[in-house]
Amino acid sequence: MIQSVGAAWLMTEITNSHQLIALVQASATIPILLLGVIAGAIADNFDRRRVMLAAQTGMLLVSAALSLTTWLGAITPALLLFFTLSVGCGTALNGPAWQASVRLQVGPKDLPQAIALNSIAFNLARSAGPALGGLLISLTGPALAFGLNAISYLALIIVLLRWHPEVSQPQRAPMLAAITTGIRFCVQSDPVRRILVRGFAFGIAAIGVQALMPALVRDRLHGTETVYGLCLAAFGAGSIFAALWVGDLRRRWGSDRIVSASAIVFAAATVPVALTGSIAVVIAATFVAGMAWVSTLTTLNVAMQLRSPEAILGRCLSIYQAVTFGAMALGAYLLGLAADIWSLPNAILLSAGWLGLTALLLPFLAPMPARDEGRIDP
Repeated sequence: MIQSVGAAWLMTEITNSHQLIALVQASATIPILLLGVIAGAIADNFDRRRVMLAAQTGMLLVSAALSLTTWLGAITPALLLFFTLSVGCGTALNGPAWQASVRLQVGPKDLPQAIALNSIAFNLARSAGPALGGLLISLTGPALAFGLNAISYLALIIVLLRWHPEVSQPQRAPMLAAITTGIRFCVQSDPVRRILVRGFAFGIAAIGVQALMPALVRDRLHGTETVYGLCLAAFGAGSIFAALWVGDLRRRWGSDRIVSASAIVFAAATVPVALTGSIAVVIAATFVAGMAWVSTLTTLNVAMQLRSPEAILGRCLSIYQAVTFGAMALGAYLLGLAADIWSLPNAILLSAGWLGLTALLLPFLAPMPARDEGRIDP
């Protein structure tokens, strides 16, 4: 998150293009769309711990190169996008193995709670990281922020080197056949198809607030990198708050109501972000948006994991990530383009309108699976 803040704000300093600023967010997620399914097959065919080790090591090297290039003053918009795209490739490789490894740590009964705890841990970082990143780059510039991110991968690498779970040897299949098996299951499973539709519909519009936030802080709020960091920190704090309660709410109301209500709440929160010039109002609105964000994505993740067979779990999760985060990459590009053609407020209001419309229509066209519909216990 420190690197994310640094990259996004650095782009505002070297270009005035809203589209290029939004592409920083897109470049971090588009590899999940392009490489995610392949990464899922790798996670199912090889030792997931070693896959994660390879991904973390690659991201360390790329982040170190980004830090050095920025420190030397040689960074350009194209180079910045290249480095964020490369880190995104590491994220794409790491993601399915990371998500699938949760089942190696807890039993089926505790899986939903473990996924929620994983989300809380991420959003704790998402809350503190942007605020720290904004402060850091205001004092020292982005090069040190990128360097700290490179160093942080060492902690994960040490943990993975020390962790030796008892796992059976994966049954390897030819890569193309393995990918085809995962895609075939997701296409043929009606509950899974509906989860993927909901993930795509949410991701393509909800990403707008995060992708355009650097430009919004610079152009409308006339704020600094610290203000940008505080806005993202509020988003993360809202995510933590919601993650503590979303499990109970999901059991009480069901997945469909949670996903639909969260889309409406997110849409409502983006309206003041688009229209106001008050920093306090934007921070409050991003807090609410963070609540809706984590409520939706945690619910979709739990639903997907509970309906995916263990043998192809990595592939199923990679397809889910490819659809949802691929939609985010596409949405970041389209909304950045809309901001350049029309205006920042209109682009953000466009995303709000899409979220509100899909929240009303998709419960009828693609309802979330009922509690036991399509469920596959490990």
